[in-house]
Formats: sequence, C-alpha cells, structure tokens
Amino acid sequence: MFCLHVCLSVCMHGYHVYACCLWRSEKDVRYTGTGVTDGHEPQDAGNGTRFSASATAVISYDYLTSLRSVPYGSEEYLQRRSQIHDLFLSFDDTPLGAASLAQVHKAVLHDGRTVAVKVQHPKVQAQSSKDILLMEVLVLAVKQLFPDFEFMWLVDEAKKNLPLELDFLNEGRNAEKVAHMLRHFDFLKVPQIHWELSTKRVLLMEFVEGGQVNDRAYMEKNQIDVNEISCHLGKMYSEMIFVNGFVHCDPHPGNVLVRKRPDTGKAEIVLLDHGLYQVLTEEFRLDYCHLWQSLIWTDMDGLKQYSQRLGAADLYPLFACMLTARSWDSVKQGIGQAPVSATEDSEIRNNAACYLPEISQLLNHVPRQMLLILKTNDLLRSIETTLGTRSSASSFLNMSRCCIRALAEHKKRDAGSFFRRTQISFSEAFSLWQINLHELLLRVRALRLACWVSALLGWLTRAPHRM
Repeated sequence: MFCLHVCLSVCMHGYHVYACCLWRSEKDVRYTGTGVTDGHEPQDAGNGTRFSASATAVISYDYLTSLRSVPYGSEEYLQRRSQIHDLFLSFDDTPLGAASLAQVHKAVLHDGRTVAVKVQHPKVQAQSSKDILLMEVLVLAVKQLFPDFEFMWLVDEAKKNLPLELDFLNEGRNAEKVAHMLRHFDFLKVPQIHWELSTKRVLLMEFVEGGQVNDRAYMEKNQIDVNEISCHLGKMYSEMIFVNGFVHCDPHPGNVLVRKRPDTGKAEIVLLDHGLYQVLTEEFRLDYCHLWQSLIWTDMDGLKQYSQRLGAADLYPLFACMLTARSWDSVKQGIGQAPVSATEDSEIRNNAACYLPEISQLLNHVPRQMLLILKTNDLLRSIETTLGTRSSASSFLNMSRCCIRALAEHKKRDAGSFFRRTQISFSEAFSLWQINLHELLLRVRALRLACWVSALLGWLTRAPHRM
C-alpha cells in the first residue's frame, strides 16, 4: 500500500532533472554582508575589501568553467587562472561534487580560510523555462493517456520551488536561520556563509569534511555510533517539522555528513544544501502533530480525523501507510510494537503498483506542504534503512516529545489566564515524564533480554565441554 519510491521519485527528481524556472533580473546582484545591492557601483564588504561587478563576474560559474573550453596551458588559460587568483589563493578546478543545478569546488582565500565554493551551472537559468514547459506538456500528455493519474501538482511545485533553489542568497539565509533555530543541538554543524563573496549564483561557505550519513564503513572506522547518529537525525527533523515548521527538505546522504568534532571528539552531523525548505502553516503543523500522535499511540479515531483534516478523505488508511511506510495491519497494531520485517517490506513493494491511481488522487488532494514532507520522510527512512535503525521505538518517542511540546506551546499562547497556562505546563511536563518512563522501561527490558541472551550463549559454549 505504499508507493512513495514510485510517485515521489517522479515528483522530486523532476525538481532536479527539469532544472528550473528562475524569476530573476539580468542585473548583477551582490551581497555585501549588510544587504543585497543591484547595479555596478563597487561595494564595501565591511572588511576593507571592495567588490565590483567585474569581481562578481570573475567568481560567476560561467567564468570559472570557461577554463574547460580553453586549451590547458595556453596563454588564455593562464590569463584566466591569474584573474581567479585575484580572489582566491588557490582554487581546485576539479569539483568535489556535482549535481544538476550546481557543483562545489574547494578553494583557499588569501587570509588562509579554506572554503567551499558552490557555483551554478551556466545554462540552468536560460534552459529552465523550456524545461518547465516540456514538463508541463508531458504531464498533460500522461493525463490524456491515463485519466486516473493526476500529476499537475508536480508542475506547480516545480514552478514554486525551483526558483528558490536557484537563488543562492536565499540558500545562505536558510542556512543561517536553521543554524540559529537549532543552536541548542550541540551535535549539529551548519557551515558558516561568507557573504562578502556570495551572489545569487555563487555561494561561499566554510569548508567542512565528513563522511556521508549512510556510510557505515566510515562510521565504524571513525568509531561513530550509528544509533546515536540516527537518534540525532530524528531529533533534528522532529524539531524542524513539529516545533518550528521550517523544514530542510533535501536530506539525501550527500547533504548530510557525519564526523568527529575536532575539539571534543563527539559525533556531529553536518547539514548541507539549504536551497529547498518548506515553511509549514500553523494549522498544518498542529494537525500533523495530532496525526503523528495518533499514529504513535494507535489512536484510530484520531488517525481518521486528522488524516481527513489533511485532505486524505476516505483514503486515510493509504495515507497512514504512506506516512509510516508500514502495512495497514502494522498501523492498526501499533507502528512502535515491532520493526519492519522483510516480509512486510516485500509485501508493501509488491502491492504498490495496485494503488497507483489512489496514490495519485491522494497526492493531488493533500495540502501542497505535505508533498515535500513526504519526500523528506522518504529520504530519512532510506537513511535509517541503510543504518539498520528504521522504525526504532526511540525515534517515535522523540517525535512524540516534539509533538507534545508544540501542541502545549500553542495551547499556552491561546490560554486566557495564568492559571490555565500553568495547568497546561503541568500537563505537558507529566506527558513528557510518561514518555521518559516508557523509554526507561524499554531500555531495562532490552538490557534484561541482552543479559538472558548472553547467559544462554555462555551456557551453550560450556555445554560441549561438560559432555
């Protein structure tokens, strides 16, 4: 009953395959550290350095990649290299990574700072409107051939989100916002933005190394606990979705790195690529909190009510399966009762094609905010599957904590008296205490089981010697 890998892969890969339509002026735009400036007058970056339109042109991707079309070692090649060195002490021509919209180079500034330079592909903006048009034509053609399939939302979402992804100044602002929002998480690192050399098409940020979050070999080599990383990732995204309503929507492994902090040696998550965020309305966020509370605590009446409030109508069982990637039987029994079995996972995949029309109908009727949330859930679930931590009880308990906090905060804002706010705070504290107690009991039970297994293995090891 779950086909996120089919439908949402079509949806979200469309964001990248079809590139974009970017509504932008042809004027040069620079960020000086205090604001965005249009035009061609040199601007002071605040550190005594002045940047003009020509300097901005030098660090534009069109200019940097023009090195590729110039014969290596030629006079023109050396001339352009020297102009790049006016801004950088060193600049690696070979990108560290490349995607459909941009690629990242490693460079060193004259003050010795190592930076990552994200530069946009030169033809993305020019080609974007044609790609969106082609995408729209293809979706309409599919609609004519298969009337039951509704994918026009894909075009609408691409038109809305791709311009934001292509504005690297917007990406920088998102990075700073989420870093401030989650500053209480000492396990999270968001690279610092260097505004003085950033434009709409070029983003300079602090260079941070690490392994991809799904690289178990890297984590084992560096003695990083996969369960700890999975728990941290769940806490981080629960906070974004349920508490703040500001969600990083592209957590594929290339955008989520792990490392040991150089100063403390503790495990740290590095969050990259902040171009695609979803801002949730308060109504949506609170309904989504109630829905997940119903899923976690097997409240079937609440599940139906809040699924329907989010546009699922009579397809709420399918909606629940899409959110959790579990079968309907598992949802009814409680998603935290047992992890996903190989049989259940195979059943879900084998039956997915049977529900394509219903999935298409559902995706066409849920709020548009839900589409990127579904994509984000799918990417996070893929990471958990790779790490072997999928559907752990602790992840659901962390989600429940955030839901309780978010709902209590909303109630306190609407409370008309100090007594009522105090009452809500006590109720919140009691609910959180119940979750902590439940988690403690689960740990004790797991520890006791581990002791029994250890004792049994010890007995079996000694048994042959007795014989």
